[in-house]
Amino acid sequence: MDRRGNLRVGVYIDASNIAMNGGYGIHYDVLREFACRNGGVAMRLNSYIAYDEEQGKTNIDYRKKSKSFHAVLRDYGYKVIVKKVRRYYDDRGNVHTKANADLDMAVDTLMQSDRLDSVMLVTGDGDFIQVVRALQGRGCRVEVLAFENVSTDLRTEADTFTSGYLVPDLLPIDNYNSDGKKKPWGEEGSRVRGVCYSYHHEKGFGFLRFMKDISGGLWIMDSRRNESPYVSVFLHHSQLDSQVDVNDLPSRDHIFEFTLTNSDRGLQAVDVERVYQY
Repeated sequence: MDRRGNLRVGVYIDASNIAMNGGYGIHYDVLREFACRNGGVAMRLNSYIAYDEEQGKTNIDYRKKSKSFHAVLRDYGYKVIVKKVRRYYDDRGNVHTKANADLDMAVDTLMQSDRLDSVMLVTGDGDFIQVVRALQGRGCRVEVLAFENVSTDLRTEADTFTSGYLVPDLLPIDNYNSDGKKKPWGEEGSRVRGVCYSYHHEKGFGFLRFMKDISGGLWIMDSRRNESPYVSVFLHHSQLDSQVDVNDLPSRDHIFEFTLTNSDRGLQAVDVERVYQY
């Protein structure tokens, strides 16, 4: 901890891995805030990003967007580590590209961990399992955040795994009224994402749970407690996407997106769609 007693936090992002696996367009300011919830202080914020120099020479739009993206990350306090794309030719003359940041990210994380209390790895790559174990061996608490194609072993090895889909406002979501005004996450009429933690098959209803804010206390799962960051929502089977098999419920591996509405049962989920299944 620092001299004020705050947790020292390090965030390490495999940006290319995340962008290709459901996390394109994430809000890096929200990510920083989420990683530093519970009063944490960001000591290291590293984002590893692939950049194709050859494409940058001929594609002005690509070059400008890349530079603008890097500048935004720096404005949020991130250190941008650019990994240049390399080209390889196979025996048939086909071109293959590669910009692997795994080794750099792993080495940096381990070298800097002696000054950190908590590390968030933003990747779904199973190659980081040994990194997680090494960090834990050094006394660091390790969180993993990712979206799709996440290694099951990586999820279970981390102290905490959070699906990026569940973090409020981390990903863009269509929450606009017909007049163009945005509805805040969690308000009536807004779209949110959550999981089904209870389902009564004989009665045809259950309950969804979504994260109302990123203030902390993720372990307080009982939404009836005032300090819990979660809200419970009534779910009727008629509101489920037709592709969802209710025999799979309840399950934390199914991520649902739904609209919040008030009814005689309290807060209720309508137009429920499954956006991902782990």
